[in-house]
Amino acid sequence: MASKVVVIGAVNGHIRPVLDKLTSLHSKNTFALAIVTGDLFADPSQSTDADDETLDALLKGSISVPLPTYFTLGSHPFPPAVIEKLSASDGEICDNLYFLGKRTTLTTSEGIKIVALGGRLDPAITAGTSKDSYTPFYTVDDARALRGAHSADLLLTSIWPTSIRLGSKVTVKDGHVEPLAEQSVAELCAVLQPRYHFSTSAEFFYEREPFFHATKDTGSDERRVTRFISLAKFGNKSKQKWIYAFTVDPSAAQPTSLAPGTTASPLAAPSKKRAGTSDLNGSFSRFAATASNHHHRTSKRSRQPPPGPGECFFCLSNPNLATHLITSIADDSYLTTARGPLTTAETYPSLPFPAHILIIPLTHSPSLTAIADSTVRDATSKEMERYRHALTNMVRIQSRDDLGAVTWEVSRAGGIHDHWQFLPVQASLVQKGLVEAAFRVEAENQTYPTFRTHDSEDKEQRGDFFRVWLWSASPASSENVPASKSPREDDGKSRSEEKPTERCLILPLSDSFRFDVQFGRRVMAKLLGLEARMNWKDCLQDEDTEKADAEAFKTAFKPFDFASE
Repeated sequence: MASKVVVIGAVNGHIRPVLDKLTSLHSKNTFALAIVTGDLFADPSQSTDADDETLDALLKGSISVPLPTYFTLGSHPFPPAVIEKLSASDGEICDNLYFLGKRTTLTTSEGIKIVALGGRLDPAITAGTSKDSYTPFYTVDDARALRGAHSADLLLTSIWPTSIRLGSKVTVKDGHVEPLAEQSVAELCAVLQPRYHFSTSAEFFYEREPFFHATKDTGSDERRVTRFISLAKFGNKSKQKWIYAFTVDPSAAQPTSLAPGTTASPLAAPSKKRAGTSDLNGSFSRFAATASNHHHRTSKRSRQPPPGPGECFFCLSNPNLATHLITSIADDSYLTTARGPLTTAETYPSLPFPAHILIIPLTHSPSLTAIADSTVRDATSKEMERYRHALTNMVRIQSRDDLGAVTWEVSRAGGIHDHWQFLPVQASLVQKGLVEAAFRVEAENQTYPTFRTHDSEDKEQRGDFFRVWLWSASPASSENVPASKSPREDDGKSRSEEKPTERCLILPLSDSFRFDVQFGRRVMAKLLGLEARMNWKDCLQDEDTEKADAEAFKTAFKPFDFASE
């Protein structure tokens, strides 16, 4: 269904006249929603008494907002009063006025999928996502994380994408200077391939010719086309366009023929170095089309069971995500240290950190098989396997073959967000069959179905299941590894001529019995004599310890981390 949308450039505190204009337009057009792409509020360092009075009235609800209106971060900080209100009200300033967030994916009740990246690139942060939700800075990893949306109807950024004017005949007129542009924004647009990409340009309006992207589906004639539009600020001296109304139908098919004037995409796609990324859309997945359908923010857990990407603790779009636990982000998946880890930094002398690691797909999906896009599904599965092999390689080399690894997964259609748990274990326990026996015995004790062996290379397991991989280096391959060798060279494969030992077991799940999602942890806790740490909530650490463990792991994993190439 087609919906009317209106987008507004930077308001910079001129809230009353902008809302008056919006109210007038809305009475004639009945917009579904409005969006402010630049700074909504005045710069706190330059605000006047009139700005402060207007803001106070807005926060008290004395100023009416005529329709659901969303705003993003611009180039300057929010006023302290705004931050206080946002923190207390879960992102709502007043009726009909909502903060999209610095790094957000949202699907409205009309089905319009919005992806927003607010602020400017923070050069001081070279790795990881930004920790503060309200500062006007983002990191490269913030931009990369949003690639997990895989598509968008509307993309909102404060910064232009690099090379957006390449191949365009539209000039920046009147001597205006082209705004700051970033490659991370260009890569985000190249991956999402939105219908519209909106940004801001202070003193002038710029609308590029539409451009088409490389075809994702080689069997389809459809071409995804993006329109890049940059709005001037309200009250600009040149009286350039600061408001833009249009109609968008998220269910409409992409065109099979290109309109006159349409150009090829000027945007450089993300690097192809990483495995499993054979296409532009083989990239970050964290917020799928299962996002909740409502006008308000998606972070109100009590109202939206099961949680959507904005509320999910494994989704990078969740503003409350414990980002200090994240240790590596690739194209379709990422690694994080476990909260409340089963093992500790003292469990294995060769590993000065817990090494209980989660491998998490970026796509918000209850299982890998539930990922709708086959290209994304295959790329995600391959990349998670690559992470698993890299982790086993790290553990093997760090321990000089003394340690193997166990990785388990609970895959259910009624789940929330699929993930794999990786845990080191003495290699001898794997080689002697004791780990496998522990899983089989515990399943029998719980009157679960019998485990069956499964080809670990077969990724097409269907239905609900519990899966566990048991890995160790071959007993004959326990040779010292020369320190001069690059562990990334073999990407997780054994350095010896002997193949490592690996078995994959599958336990089918059904509604005929109640399955404990902590089954894998319970088995390993008993096997390792860590029964006191069976419940992760009993093993919570303070944030400083979590940060120290994550940093120690990142240091050890760095030579094996293909995502850092």
